[in-house]
Amino acid sequence: MEHKTKAQQDKEDGKIKAEARYLRVSAQKARLVVDLIRGKQAGAAITTLRTTNKRIAPAVEKVLHSAIANATNRNEDLDVDKLFVSEAYVNEGPRMKRVRPAPMGRAYRYQRRMAHIVIKVAEKVTEKQE
Repeated sequence: MEHKTKAQQDKEDGKIKAEARYLRVSAQKARLVVDLIRGKQAGAAITTLRTTNKRIAPAVEKVLHSAIANATNRNEDLDVDKLFVSEAYVNEGPRMKRVRPAPMGRAYRYQRRMAHIVIKVAEKVTEKQE
């Protein structure tokens, strides 16, 4: 019995991945936008991202476009209209530690957070294809 890695399993399932790393936004804020497109048709997800009024939405849209382009490059006879967002998640990146001046000569530390966004698209399988 062979043990398959996550990447090998995704390749068999036809999932194509795109990711953006070290984006200057907190993972919590990015998840608000990514949760809107999970499981949606690719075209509907792009429309949703264009109408979303969040600073990170254009970056998520760029990652989604990249995933769609990766899918068409991998498979020429792929129907782009059948693509949907099979997986979409946000991981925390490294944190930049910074110092802010405080009263009486003190300093307060704060953290600037980063996020990694991963979007995977797959082709919707219909009954006729099986």
